[in-house]
Amino acid sequence: MEEHSALMSTNIPSVPKKTGKARDIYDFGEELVIVTTDRISAFDVIMPDGVPGKGKILTKMTQFWLDFITNNLDIPHHLISTDLVDFPLEVKEYQHSYPNADLDGRVMLVKKLKVIPIECVVRGYISGSLWKEYQRKLKKAQRGMVKIHDNLLPRYLKESDRLPFLIFTPATKAETGHDENINFDRMVKILAKWLPKNGYPFLKPLEIANKLEQGSYQIYDKAAEYALSRGIIIADTKFEFGLDRSGNLYLIDEVLTPDSSRFWPRDKYQPGRSQESFDKQYVRDYLISIKWDKKPPAPKLPDEIVRKTAEKYEQALRLLTQ
Repeated sequence: MEEHSALMSTNIPSVPKKTGKARDIYDFGEELVIVTTDRISAFDVIMPDGVPGKGKILTKMTQFWLDFITNNLDIPHHLISTDLVDFPLEVKEYQHSYPNADLDGRVMLVKKLKVIPIECVVRGYISGSLWKEYQRKLKKAQRGMVKIHDNLLPRYLKESDRLPFLIFTPATKAETGHDENINFDRMVKILAKWLPKNGYPFLKPLEIANKLEQGSYQIYDKAAEYALSRGIIIADTKFEFGLDRSGNLYLIDEVLTPDSSRFWPRDKYQPGRSQESFDKQYVRDYLISIKWDKKPPAPKLPDEIVRKTAEKYEQALRLLTQ
C-alpha cells in the first residue's frame, strides 16, 4: 500500500472541471485531462476515506489494457499520453505548486469525444444483478428456458456459473444512482434520438449499436483469455465509447479495472456461491456488517479495511502486469 495519504480531490485553477465518483475531469477544449483520485464509493456513495494509491493502480491498469487492445484488436481508444511532459501547462504548474497532489501516474491526457450514453456490459458468468434477475424469472418460468435480456438461458445454472455464451446487457448511463438495464432494441431507440441531436444525423443507429455490441464482445474475449492465464477470472465488465466529429468510434474511460469489472481469483473459484473479488469487497462487507443504511453521509472506514482493500487492488495489478 502507498505510504502517502489518499488524494481525495484536485482543483486546477481556471480550467472547467467535472467530478465523478473517483475522477476529476478537466476540459482543455480538444482534449481532456482525467485525474484518478483515491476516492472510493460503495452503494453509490463516496466514502469519507480514500484508498492511498488506488488512483495510480487504476490508471496503470487502464493504460495496460489500452496497450493490450492496441496490440491485439483494431479498436481505437481515446488515450493520448500519461506522461506529464505532454500535458497542458496548467497541469504542470498545478503539480509544481501542489506536489502532494502527486499527479504523476494518475493522469491521462485523452481526446475529447462525444460520450455515447450507453454502458456496454458484457457478462461471461452469472453473478450480481444478472443472478438476481435469473432467480426471479426462474420462479415464474413454467418450463423450458429462462429469457433474460433477449437471451434464453438454461434452467440449471448456479450462482457464479460460467454462462453457455457471452451476454451483452447494455444500460443507460445515470448521472446519479444506478444505471438502468435495457435491451438491444431500446438501445437502438436511444441512439436514434441521441445521434442526430449531437451532430450525427449521418450515422445509422442500428449500425452503431451493432458496433458497440461486437466491439465489447471482442475486447472481453481477448482480455478474459489473457486474464485467465494470469490467474484472474473476468466475470463481467463494462465499456464506454465515444465518437469524434467524423463519427469514428473510440473506446474511452477506464478499461477492465476492478472498479469497472468483476475480477475473481481463478484458484478460489467455486460455482454455487458468491466469489472473492479484487475490488471493494472488504468495504462493502464492512458497511453491511455495521448495518449502514446506504445513505450519505457514509461512515469512516477502519484502517484495516482500507489496508486490505488497497492490497486487493495491488494484487490484481501485479497479477496482470508482472
